[in-house]
Amino acid sequence: MASPPLLTATPAGDVLELRPGGSWTSANVTTLEALSDTVTGQLDGSKCVKLDMAGVRELDTLGAWLLEKMSRRAASTGHPTEVVGVADNYAGLIEEVRRVNRRNPVPVPTLNPVVARVNDVGRFAVGSREDIGIFLRMLGSLFLALVGVLRRPRSLRVTSLVYQLYKVGFQAIPIIALITFLIGAIIAQQGFFHFRKFGADSYVVDMVGILVLRELGVLIVAIMVAGRSGSAYTAELGSMKMREEIDALSTMGLDPVEVLILPRIIALIFALPILSFIGSMAALYGGGLVAQFYGDMGPAIYIARLHDAVSVTSFKVGIIKAPFMALAIGIVACSEGLRVKGSAESLGKQTTTSVVKSIFLVIVLDGLFAVFFASIGM
Repeated sequence: MASPPLLTATPAGDVLELRPGGSWTSANVTTLEALSDTVTGQLDGSKCVKLDMAGVRELDTLGAWLLEKMSRRAASTGHPTEVVGVADNYAGLIEEVRRVNRRNPVPVPTLNPVVARVNDVGRFAVGSREDIGIFLRMLGSLFLALVGVLRRPRSLRVTSLVYQLYKVGFQAIPIIALITFLIGAIIAQQGFFHFRKFGADSYVVDMVGILVLRELGVLIVAIMVAGRSGSAYTAELGSMKMREEIDALSTMGLDPVEVLILPRIIALIFALPILSFIGSMAALYGGGLVAQFYGDMGPAIYIARLHDAVSVTSFKVGIIKAPFMALAIGIVACSEGLRVKGSAESLGKQTTTSVVKSIFLVIVLDGLFAVFFASIGM
């Protein structure tokens, strides 16, 4: 039967003699920690420590480590420590524990702030190059899959395409209409509030119509689709990647791009122009309500002014952008989903990255299209 653990501390002049005894094993961990804490003050106050282990009957790694901690505590204050009376069958364990964590960690060199900034720029450039390569490879795979579908129309997953259209397009209509309605109303209210100072209330309609149809309508809808549908694409494909379902498709001889990615991106390309149109109409309606109740402008006057201020060109400029933005959102979302590793942390990271990159690309595309249309006079 194991004997209870003991620890006696006997000061003899400048020397503190510690005599552990009994069973120093993990079964007595609570008692052992309490015994170790009782001699902490004496270890700090003594000039020399002698640890006599002749009375230890049973010892495991936990007990050896607690004894080593007491020895190291005394040594850390500059006091010599002597360990005697170690039984032959425990000598190897004591030696192994004594070598644990003896090496001091290598200090991390501090970089010059300028060098560190240049290093960050270099890492960003390399990462951007990798992202561009992945984007282009996904675009090429998508093109090959589309060519295969055109050659073999029956290979198109019509059921999947209709389901994705329902999810991306039809289910998104309420939130898209609500947000764009509010944005149109806010733009109109702010316009009336500031333009009224100059007696230019009628120009608020011009501002609302041009902003909504050319820029804000498609831009806001694309950003919302990137956050709503793009993140869903990344999460879905990432979960399939984690469960090795995509590898299973490849093993069965099916192309994951044709089966999983092509229907999603085609649905997005069809849905985003429709959602942009609905969002633009909702924003114009919100601006009309504000014009009636806040700007004292009747619906007939608002519609007539809108008809004079806005041309079909403004509508075409906004709608032409939508498919390209949808393609960028879909490629980024699907490629980030395929980059998910085998952990939930990776899934969350890639989903966040997908949304951020998609919104960034949408804004960049909007700027490029603005320059392009200005250069051709649209």
